[in-house]
Amino acid sequence: MLSTLETLEVVTVVVVGVMVGVEFAVAFVMNPILNALPEESGQLGHAHGGRMLGAVMPVWYIGSLALVAIWAVAGWHDHGTGLVVTAGALLLLSVIMSILLLVPINNRNKTWTPENRPADWKQQLNRWLRWHYVRVAVIVAAFALLAASLV
Repeated sequence: MLSTLETLEVVTVVVVGVMVGVEFAVAFVMNPILNALPEESGQLGHAHGGRMLGAVMPVWYIGSLALVAIWAVAGWHDHGTGLVVTAGALLLLSVIMSILLLVPINNRNKTWTPENRPADWKQQLNRWLRWHYVRVAVIVAAFALLAASLV
């Protein structure tokens, strides 16, 4: 039977791991698919994805950060706590990056249609994607640290 702390650790690793998987898939699966579609369809797909994931991901990011913080406090004297705290710092960085760099672009993108999109819409989406790659690397590192803290 798992202790309460062990249950928290497993739940946190699963929640963060699934979030990483979704963000990885956005970067390396969904964006290439949307970019291969005809321009109007691809742009509409990006806008829809921005609305859909834009509603879910803030809760997921903040929830993941909260779980890691609770884990760090609850397991403060465990051997892997340094890794958990570092993972939490990386998740905090990903939240800050999201708020400052990615969300403003996404908030514009999710309102665009072929009729009202700006002339530089592709450049804005490419800027979003470049920052998204960095964010994916940050959350993958956080996930790896969480997993490593369990051994």
